[in-house]
Amino acid sequence: MEQGWVKIYTSSDFFKSEMVRQVLAEYQIVAVIINKKNPYQIGDVEIYIHQDDFQEALEIIVKNDL
Repeated sequence: MEQGWVKIYTSSDFFKSEMVRQVLAEYQIVAVIINKKNPYQIGDVEIYIHQDDFQEALEIIVKNDL
């Protein structure tokens, strides 16, 4: 991952991670999903955002109970 990006969310549920990404997109926050699951669906799905958006994104996630 390039410099300036930080992990804001981790889940084992891809669908929930996609919901979080969509909510952040509604607030014009660019979020990238990194799927670290293996072929047996073991692992996590991580969401990264630009570090400048971290505080706002965290507030959005908490406010929306995600």
